[in-house]
Amino acid sequence: MKLAFRWYGVEDSVSLEYIRQIPGMKGIVSAIYDIPVGEVWPQEKIDHLKNVIEKNGLSLAVIESVPVHEDIKLGLPSRDMYISNYISTLRNLASAGVEVVCYNFMPVFDWTRSDLWHRLEDGSTTLIYEEETIEKMNPASGGLSLPGWDASYKEDDLKNLLASYQDITEEKLWENLSYFLKKVIPVAQEVAIKMAIHPDDPPWSIFGLPRIITDGASLQRLIEIEQSPSNGITFCTGSFGAKSDNDLPAMIRAFGSRIHFAHCRNVKRTGVKTFEETSHLSSDGSVDMVEVLKAYQDIGYTGPLRPDHGRMIWGESGRPGYGLYDRALGAVYLNGIWEALSKVKGDGQTL
Repeated sequence: MKLAFRWYGVEDSVSLEYIRQIPGMKGIVSAIYDIPVGEVWPQEKIDHLKNVIEKNGLSLAVIESVPVHEDIKLGLPSRDMYISNYISTLRNLASAGVEVVCYNFMPVFDWTRSDLWHRLEDGSTTLIYEEETIEKMNPASGGLSLPGWDASYKEDDLKNLLASYQDITEEKLWENLSYFLKKVIPVAQEVAIKMAIHPDDPPWSIFGLPRIITDGASLQRLIEIEQSPSNGITFCTGSFGAKSDNDLPAMIRAFGSRIHFAHCRNVKRTGVKTFEETSHLSSDGSVDMVEVLKAYQDIGYTGPLRPDHGRMIWGESGRPGYGLYDRALGAVYLNGIWEALSKVKGDGQTL
């Protein structure tokens, strides 16, 4: 297990200097954020990112993420050009020594929440998802501003994009994902990169758009598309944990070596398709972190793990879900569980 931390580059209010001070922290999860989706990431930008991280005593553990262009998800004729660019980016990342690339296949909207600043009883603020609120929103009206999605779309562009998905069923989206994987995974294996798909967040349809990476059955279907070990999973306890019938420890044990990247986040399910993000502490949410980490130890997991979204605590301000303090607490909490479980097993491993 390699403890890692999400960092949004030099513009991030959380500095590498501070991240390095978190006990047990070794890796950084980051990306190139100023390249338009679908264009090739220049080698010099990748190398610069790696060098900045390494000068601060850390390593570039994961790229999260290389976004998949909407034309690929839609299966448009232009997808081959964008897939070719994606492959070129993978080759450049491999040249810099990157081993894991996280991506998702969610149409239009990335992780979606109804409120970024929900106040909990202890005075901290957090991200929540309330299905009733989401259902009242109309993304085609032009007045929608949701957290977790690419706000670069102009009103007409968003309307047109949503209209393009009217005929995209779950099965058609699976076909388009399969097409993408059959082109990309052989190259990823060639250059020793592990592709790790992130589950849909939340793991159900929003605004009528299809969502397909939601549970154990969908993960099984995913890995059967390409049997290569480079075709793998970002296992996010927050995303999968929002769905009550997902048995997280069982899923971890079932997919074992196909899990290339671990996101540990706790959520408290407060209703049907409704949840709030909490501290990482098991008793604060619906995810038992001890059982999750037991499962990772059972499969012999040695890959990167990062504390995922945190609350805003102690008066901190910044990018919602990505402040320093609560994620640092989460990292230390996870590290402590891992060390305790290791000592009980008698192998003495630490994160």
